[in-house]
Amino acid sequence: MRIMAFDYGTKRIGIAVTDPMQLIATSLTTIHPEEIWTFLTDYLREEKIETFVVGKPLQMDGTASQSAQHIVGFMRKLKKVYPSIPVVEVDERFTSKMATRVIAQSGAKRNKRQEKNLVDTVSATIILQTYMDSKTFL
Repeated sequence: MRIMAFDYGTKRIGIAVTDPMQLIATSLTTIHPEEIWTFLTDYLREEKIETFVVGKPLQMDGTASQSAQHIVGFMRKLKKVYPSIPVVEVDERFTSKMATRVIAQSGAKRNKRQEKNLVDTVSATIILQTYMDSKTFL
């Protein structure tokens, strides 16, 4: 079974998944929030998901950021629509900056580095990898 992670935004949702053995986190896609439920329905017909991981936007002092209210609504609906799949939050501070740096280090051209879709999927991958790393120490 796979683990799926979301970098949730009001304009785009970056999505990443693990391989079935949960060894590697991979960028999957970026979609508009209105399309997420159709996307998940279709995806879950083909693949089994063990856990949903959602990036939790926090401020530097650890308090919830302004965008946190949108994530709470998204997580609530995830739990309602897919009650058998646990939903876990992971601190997503700095993931966008880290994603931009990773993309730059990969040798991508400047215009490619600034593509928000790419940044969102790489951010989701970092969120997923953070979660996977935390599980190995439990």
